[in-house]
Amino acid sequence: MDFPELAARTRRFSHGAPRAVSVSGDGTRVIFLRSAGPEDPVDALWLLDVTTGAERLVAHPSALIDTDRDSDALSPGERARRERLRLSASGIGSYALDATGRVAVFVLAGRLFRADLVHGDVIEVPTVGPALDPRPDPNGQRLAYVTDAAEGVRRGELRVIDPDGADTILAGEDSGVLWGLAEHIAAEEFGRHRGYWWAPDGRSVLAARVDESRLPRWHLHDPAQPGSPPATVAYPVAGGPNAEVSLHLLDLDGGWVDVHWDRETYPYLTAVHWGEGAPLITVLRRAQQHGLVLAVDPRTGETQVHAELADPRWVEPIPGTPAHLPDGRVLVGGELAHDGYDARCLFADGTLLTPPSLYVRRVVGRLSGNSGPEDLLVEASDGEPSEQHLFRIRTSIGGGVDARRLTNDAGWHTGAVGGGVLVVGSASLDHAGVRWTVFQGDREVGTLRSLAATPSYCPLPLLERVTDRRLPAAVLYPDHHVTGRRLPVLLDVYGGPGHQEVVARRSAWLERQWWADAGFAVVVTDNRGTPGIAPSYEKAIHRRVADVILLDQVEALTALADKHPDLDLDRVAVRGWSFGGWLAGLAVLRHPELFRCGIAGAPVTDWALYDTAYTERYLGPPADGEDVYAHHSLVELATEPVTDPAHARPLLLVHGLVDDNVVAAHTLRLSAALLAAGRPHSVLPLTGATHMAAGGLAERLLHLELGFLRTHLGS
Repeated sequence: MDFPELAARTRRFSHGAPRAVSVSGDGTRVIFLRSAGPEDPVDALWLLDVTTGAERLVAHPSALIDTDRDSDALSPGERARRERLRLSASGIGSYALDATGRVAVFVLAGRLFRADLVHGDVIEVPTVGPALDPRPDPNGQRLAYVTDAAEGVRRGELRVIDPDGADTILAGEDSGVLWGLAEHIAAEEFGRHRGYWWAPDGRSVLAARVDESRLPRWHLHDPAQPGSPPATVAYPVAGGPNAEVSLHLLDLDGGWVDVHWDRETYPYLTAVHWGEGAPLITVLRRAQQHGLVLAVDPRTGETQVHAELADPRWVEPIPGTPAHLPDGRVLVGGELAHDGYDARCLFADGTLLTPPSLYVRRVVGRLSGNSGPEDLLVEASDGEPSEQHLFRIRTSIGGGVDARRLTNDAGWHTGAVGGGVLVVGSASLDHAGVRWTVFQGDREVGTLRSLAATPSYCPLPLLERVTDRRLPAAVLYPDHHVTGRRLPVLLDVYGGPGHQEVVARRSAWLERQWWADAGFAVVVTDNRGTPGIAPSYEKAIHRRVADVILLDQVEALTALADKHPDLDLDRVAVRGWSFGGWLAGLAVLRHPELFRCGIAGAPVTDWALYDTAYTERYLGPPADGEDVYAHHSLVELATEPVTDPAHARPLLLVHGLVDDNVVAAHTLRLSAALLAAGRPHSVLPLTGATHMAAGGLAERLLHLELGFLRTHLGS
């Protein structure tokens, strides 16, 4: 079986691998999701007993629902939620725990289930309609959930189920207003996937009210299904209105307190945390150059400023912040950009907690020690952007900054923590998949078994830093490549903010090695604008995204060709998806002298057709920079006349017809412009596909893409 088929059947070798790993608050259990094998797409809920090291199956969908009939019966809200979370697995997509990790709740086919993780009982909890994002209260007694649309049921009602089974509405309104859900912008662009939070005592809920009535309605329809009505989505297009988001404290006895902040000035609610003490929220201006960390008084709803976030380009909060430390100080993530520093750090009430050498990526949680106050577990990079490690950060007052690295092997490490138990997930270029190891203190007590398939080959990317900007880059050659044999070059790109491609984990290179073995030298570069190095490196693209990113890609390619003479720059192709699709199209249209052809998957061809928060963060509002938007538009670029027919380079455009993130109109408008200008191109529409092109579809496209490249590179 060749790679594309095997990758499609194994979901890129992730079926059977543990995911969504968490630790119970008392440290006695590690909870995770995993399917039964390398070709089983149905994820079940598992736990590992820390005391014995034994695994136990908690809940399998086949024992709870008719999987033949209901396995794909996702409600519209659950389907959208999984799309925002980039979840392509079936079965149990996600779960939520109470404070101690004794109770887990999850949804299957819109039905709500409660699992007792101590005794093993799993029961269905009746609801008034399809359930979304269920969460137990901290004591595990009550369950909250949000309703999805169904006959006789309003979407967006926030409801609570008591221990006796009484199902009570906390908040709900007519069409256009949702309660307890994250709006599109929060989930897609700020990483906030929740819309409500239990109070620590379980007696009230802090809930978001989302009013989408002002948003334009876009209609997504798959022409291959002419009998099905179009799906209508409220889409916040750049320069237009956003959903109006407010916060409210809802008492289970019917009390109601509004949370007060200047929502006109700070409309974006990007983060909420309610642990010990008062709730903490982060709000941003629409331009995202200034934000506030606010503490909410749960009695009155009044807010107090704990920290200000400011940057002349944009503010980039750190996931896991804000939060209260055990001593009451407020943990905030931000940037250190004075006295020669260029760092992404953590602060407690203004005091620096992490050394400037660290690039902090995420605060995982609190890590208990043998004595003294709790420390923080942090994911960060230290000088090498292709690697991520776990660090223990001291939080006690006095003694200066103290960060102790907990992972030693080269690679990409993630963590989960609870009750003095640490779970480390380690990926590497030296082995396949992620290896999960459970530690109690300094003692290893178990591992989470992986049932995933192991690829039959080992990719060998050559990781380098090139140009005077030390751009992270990599080259892959075919297996058994003979030096002196000139190879066509495939530039495989993403290049967009928030995502790295040059990383020290094998999974990132499996498909690229297949391309190399098909006869290419594959080149990958993380240009300015990507994370992992320094804030200034990320933010150099502000309002000049196209020029900076494309310059870096071209200069890195040229520098690599100087070091690797087998790279034939007379035969260069480029391919990418989403932001990478836009970049691939940009490369072919702007530099036809270098790029012979390109593949653009789900490209953002006109940034005025993309969402508010992402687009305005990097390009500013359309009203303030129409020329900036035109400069970044592939549609505008495609209308320019072809002065040299030999430079009319072909493009293959690929797009899912029900993509609700980058809608198919992007590709259709670009195709129309290319056709009008007489530019060669092909369009491959993907019936029923969303932005993820999941279900093996993306993998099965690979042979078609390979045929296109071989045709136009003459290889």
